[in-house]
Amino acid sequence: MAKYRDPRRLTTSEEDYLKALYLLTEWEDFPVSTGALADQLGLSPASATTMVQKLAGKDLVNHVPRGAITLSSTGRREALRMVRRHRLLETFLRDELGYGWDEVHDEAEALEHTVTDRFIDALDERLGHPSRDPHGDAIPAADGTLPASIAVRLDRFTGEDALIDRISDEDPDFLRRAHEMGLVPGARINLPHSLNYLDASMVWVRPV
Repeated sequence: MAKYRDPRRLTTSEEDYLKALYLLTEWEDFPVSTGALADQLGLSPASATTMVQKLAGKDLVNHVPRGAITLSSTGRREALRMVRRHRLLETFLRDELGYGWDEVHDEAEALEHTVTDRFIDALDERLGHPSRDPHGDAIPAADGTLPASIAVRLDRFTGEDALIDRISDEDPDFLRRAHEMGLVPGARINLPHSLNYLDASMVWVRPV
């Protein structure tokens, strides 16, 4: 007998698209095109266009042809649910299993679709309800709320002294180098000296 599947449940691909769309707009308030979404996911523009049309049909995104793509309220809720899973799993892998912060991203990507919301809630409690993941990214609460942030990208910071707020997890080599130099979330840095060691487009800071 074929296993019943709830038609309202999102597929893995749909979850990936919604999370990718959220991440593209989390720190940069720019319009997102199907091409940008395809680049983020490493897929063809044609595949992205087809999926965006599907998500729009489910009222998960708002999109008009050749226009920007935005999350609907329902789509944003589902995207934050996946972001919460991913960042709690990253935190668990580092704090409980001894993974390096340059190793947790890919492992969390593989696990986030296989666990239940109940498991994630239990993991959150076990970890003491952390508000940030190993890279400094905010972990959404179960209700989708996020802590406020005043962080700005390093190349747009106008002061001299700052605290590192978060570092992009896109480049494991960069994460390893930053960790070796103690340039992690919470570390104090002085500008412009630190620009010799940091890729300013991958680091967000806040005033001391």
